[in-house]
Amino acid sequence: MSENNPTNSTIKPKKAEKKSNLKLHIIIIILLILLIIFLGWYFFNTKGKMKNLIDEKEQQKIELQSELQTLLYQHDSIKVKYGTLSDSLSIKDSIIQVNAKEIKGLLNYKWEYRKVKKKLTLLRKITQGYVHQIDSLFVVNKVLKDENIKIKQEYQMEQKKTTELKKDKEKLIEKVTLASLLKAYNVTATGIRMTGSGKEKETDKATKIEKVKVCFMLGESTLVPAGIKTIYIRIARPDNIIVTQKIGDVYTFEYDGKKIQYTTKKEIDYQNESINLCMYWRKRNKKEPAMIGKYNVSVFADGYEIGQAFFELR
Repeated sequence: MSENNPTNSTIKPKKAEKKSNLKLHIIIIILLILLIIFLGWYFFNTKGKMKNLIDEKEQQKIELQSELQTLLYQHDSIKVKYGTLSDSLSIKDSIIQVNAKEIKGLLNYKWEYRKVKKKLTLLRKITQGYVHQIDSLFVVNKVLKDENIKIKQEYQMEQKKTTELKKDKEKLIEKVTLASLLKAYNVTATGIRMTGSGKEKETDKATKIEKVKVCFMLGESTLVPAGIKTIYIRIARPDNIIVTQKIGDVYTFEYDGKKIQYTTKKEIDYQNESINLCMYWRKRNKKEPAMIGKYNVSVFADGYEIGQAFFELR
């Protein structure tokens, strides 16, 4: 009876169906868990790759920036090294600066490794061409400088020779001029007082002196033109004031392009033979004593100083 019971036959299929559904749910859950695990693994794996890719790109960017900075540093060093010579390549220099600015823009914003690398290669070629050109200019400039130095040295040597020849000529002219001048030898200057018998007597006393006697010998010379010569005596007191008969142009003569005072003068007829001369200066006020100290005496003729002497009064 129990085998033919319909109720029991219905219950068995329902239990089997529930059991089958449970297995399906378990399989789905397992699959979902596996999917989640796979997605998690894929996410982290992809994230790592992305990080590596970003790091690689950042490293590439740093390398490119470093390469650009190196090129610009080398370029600036060349400009400093060659100084004003680099100014002659200002157009090429501006091209380098424009390219460098463009590359910096690409590196700071949107950039592609290949594009930047290509532009850097182009910039390197431009800078190398710049270096080659400036080296060539430097060589040419050095050659020109060397030639200029050589020309200057040769010019200076020629100038030196010309100066030496001029000096030799001037010395020769001076020798000829000196040889053609009168010369006063054995120049002496003494103070004189007059004795009661009217004779001259030497004195070095300022209270006794009445006149100054200057004696010398004009030398013999065939080079000096013969004729009338004016001999000037110039006596300077200890205070450097010139002793004269009167103040004014009457007692002056030309010397070294200027008018100077003289103490006394004398005209002689010089005929190329030696002459012994004595010239005097008389004190105007016999009662007034002369200045104490050293008196300098100069002899002039033909616009030249031809002799010197001195005397002292006490």
